[in-house]
Amino acid sequence: MKNRFKFFSFFLPALAGMVLCAAPVRAMMEDYPKVVLKGLDKSTARTTTLEAKVGETFQYGPLHIRIQACRKNPPIETPESAAFIQIWEVPPETGKSEWVFSGWMFASSPALSAMDHPVYDIWVIDCAGKEPEKAEKTAEQETTEAEDKPADQADETTDQEGLNTAEPTEESEEIKPDQ
Repeated sequence: MKNRFKFFSFFLPALAGMVLCAAPVRAMMEDYPKVVLKGLDKSTARTTTLEAKVGETFQYGPLHIRIQACRKNPPIETPESAAFIQIWEVPPETGKSEWVFSGWMFASSPALSAMDHPVYDIWVIDCAGKEPEKAEKTAEQETTEAEDKPADQADETTDQEGLNTAEPTEESEEIKPDQ
């Protein structure tokens, strides 16, 4: 019995360590500034694609929708978009607001956390608004790079005040206002 206990006391922590090391490490989801939603009016069977900024509240029929967050997996991970959404309804006859939904919605499995409403359906399609190249560069980095550049190496298309002085080329069309 004692030999059996020594065997398990030695191999159990080693086995647990191997299991933990073998588990894949998942990257953190990235925040995005916009969410793309799909809305369905069940009475008319009309779908509408809605795009909203995080922190914005907008109206879809009698529903008021507030986007609290939108997160998406990095491109190297399994595709997944999720948004934290709060939805309430203000019926015209009562004028008193009622919560319809508050929580995370997932694009890959909309039935996991669905809004339950007799007339309207809302579900997440994707997170948007972030360009891959520019997402890594912040505005502060761009400003710092511009300040570090000597004046004699300034772009040929900008004057000393930073205004664009470039003339349109033959390849680009000049935009003219309607007359």
